[in-house]
Amino acid sequence: MNELPLKSIIEAALFAAGKPLSIDHFLDLFSKPERPERNAIRHILKELHEDYTERGIELVQVASGYRFQSKKSFIPWLKGLQPERAPRYSRALIETLAIIAYRQPMTRSEIEVIRGISVSTDIVKRLLEYKWIRILAHRDTPGRPALYGTTRAFLDYFNLKKLTDLPPLSDLQEIVHAQTGET
Repeated sequence: MNELPLKSIIEAALFAAGKPLSIDHFLDLFSKPERPERNAIRHILKELHEDYTERGIELVQVASGYRFQSKKSFIPWLKGLQPERAPRYSRALIETLAIIAYRQPMTRSEIEVIRGISVSTDIVKRLLEYKWIRILAHRDTPGRPALYGTTRAFLDYFNLKKLTDLPPLSDLQEIVHAQTGET
């Protein structure tokens, strides 16, 4: 390897990438003779995580790999840096996404049964465009309906490593009841 330490190369790659990087991405930075071992990269990532514990950013692992991001505790000060409003999603879109995330794979008609109302084509189209869901397969029934499931992009966007990191449904129901005043 050249004169730069492995840790500096990995840190620079994380800042420059603009997307989560997997171990394979890090390995691809090096030619074969200077390629480090996977365990060496994992060790460096652990060190970087520890190095940033007392700073305003943190190294996090999401479904697609590792990335630097601002710590949540600094959000009140950082809001002014993004004058455009955060996207607002309709309740129907969020409900549809939640049903797919918790009960996947799901067909559109199964989602409609749970929601008690039809799912518009636009909602499914938007979720596919956001790359939050994808067609996993087609059910072997008349009409061959698509079976939808979530993607790594969904996990990355919501800062999750895996689906089991989703909050329990009981927690979500408490939040909805608190926001709507229902009991």
